[in-house]
Amino acid sequence: MATLKDVAQETGLTVSTVSRVLNNRGYISDETRKNVYSAMKKLNYHPNEVARSLSKKSTNTIGVIVPHIRHPYFAELISNLENEAYHHKLKILLFNSQDKDEREREYLDMCTSNRVSGVIICSGNVALKEFSGLNVPLITIERYLENGTATVECDNFQGGKLAALHLIEQGCTNLIHLSGVNEHAMPADQRAFGFVETCIKHGVSHQEFATSAFQYNSLEYHEFIEKVLLDNPHVDGIFASSDLIAAQLLQVCAKKSIKIPDQLKIVGFDDVNIAALTTPPITTIHQPIKEMSKVAIELLLSAGEGNMVPNRTILPVTLVKRETT
Repeated sequence: MATLKDVAQETGLTVSTVSRVLNNRGYISDETRKNVYSAMKKLNYHPNEVARSLSKKSTNTIGVIVPHIRHPYFAELISNLENEAYHHKLKILLFNSQDKDEREREYLDMCTSNRVSGVIICSGNVALKEFSGLNVPLITIERYLENGTATVECDNFQGGKLAALHLIEQGCTNLIHLSGVNEHAMPADQRAFGFVETCIKHGVSHQEFATSAFQYNSLEYHEFIEKVLLDNPHVDGIFASSDLIAAQLLQVCAKKSIKIPDQLKIVGFDDVNIAALTTPPITTIHQPIKEMSKVAIELLLSAGEGNMVPNRTILPVTLVKRETT
């Protein structure tokens, strides 16, 4: 079985240089990196991950905890986090908490026992005390955590403003916002605040209807949407807090023969793939998921190297106009 020393001899490099390539430490030229990996392939050398983790007290692995893997937003976020991690020679341990406290606590323990280099969490339920003994960088995406290392958000407030303003500019005078779950304070709550502020500024009638934790966990909003439309027959513009809700709103409107956008205009949020696949395609607020994933990984790595990092990073959003408005 080939050893690290064999790889060093094959490349003409020192063992320490080969080790730095494998552990992604310090500056390594592309040519040197390529030579090392070519030699590893030729010799069929595979690093002993367990031994490396014991010597380093951590692995080239990060834990990622999400509340959903089926939700289009989290599916895209996971994909982008994995791609960015791979770019930095990192692997991810993915945990699907389903927003259950006991699972999140268990997964944090698993992250510790697996000697992860850091944790990225996108779920909103874990109590602050659960993070006290983690001792690795903790990056949150679209959630609040006072004792986390850093948080990455999109500009949710601006997104709510853009959605309301666009509906108003399209001639809507009776607006509704289908907001997220109100059981936990989350950055996404700012979407409603931006929406309301803009409606008040322009003197437009508006209402907000919060979805429930059950609907969020089941990803099922049809009955909720039907009741909102039944109780508010004069609504002519709706801002949905996710493209998933907006897509189900389109289905309900088709069932009720409500013409989009002639009778009702719709704006979603996230700009995940479902927004471009519906009929008609959904006007939405683009959340920079790829850029947020990149920043989250970079913050985790920088903090892991002992550097000071900003505790809050907010990235801009944009309006993507499609056929629902």
